[in-house]
Amino acid sequence: MTIQDRRFPATGMPDRNWWHALWPDPDGFARALRIERGMTVVDVGCGDGYFTAAIARQVGPGRVIGFDLDPAMLAQAQAACDGLPSCEWLLGDAMELSRLLDALADYVLIANTFHGAPDKTGLAREVAAALKPHGRFGIVNWHPLPREETTVLDQPRGPKTDMRMSLEQTCAVVEPAGFKLETLVELPPYHYGAIFIRTN
Repeated sequence: MTIQDRRFPATGMPDRNWWHALWPDPDGFARALRIERGMTVVDVGCGDGYFTAAIARQVGPGRVIGFDLDPAMLAQAQAACDGLPSCEWLLGDAMELSRLLDALADYVLIANTFHGAPDKTGLAREVAAALKPHGRFGIVNWHPLPREETTVLDQPRGPKTDMRMSLEQTCAVVEPAGFKLETLVELPPYHYGAIFIRTN
């Protein structure tokens, strides 16, 4: 099975120009998602490391693990995080996360890819198994707006309209895996962050 076959549908790494236009303040993104100094954070589907570097700056002496199934993406992420000592890298499939980590995490982040997971509750269970008791699971999703309305640099961006998930849809598939919603964070112009707490 190829990397492309294993990647969640509609979750490829976007072009850097529009990605940076959409997310001009990655450090503010990490703060908004309640990522705290000293935490161990796993950035699942870290791609080219754009958010991983921001998380590393936020956790300071903590630990951030960039996790992806594409070795080329991990190489780009490593370059993006050059000089940030808290960064580590792990190659693997998100559905095997808990078995690949060497210790439980305080926080697992899945940004802009959860909508494509074929088994969303199964993925949430895997995240729960990778977290410490009362650890946090942050999911960043596109608001369920029509794709033609979510433009960046004058072009429609993001997943197909029918793949986008409301907060209610996200809670419905995540909470059965042993989570409760802690807070909702608005991430303008087109995203929200749902932060869950592990309950078991």
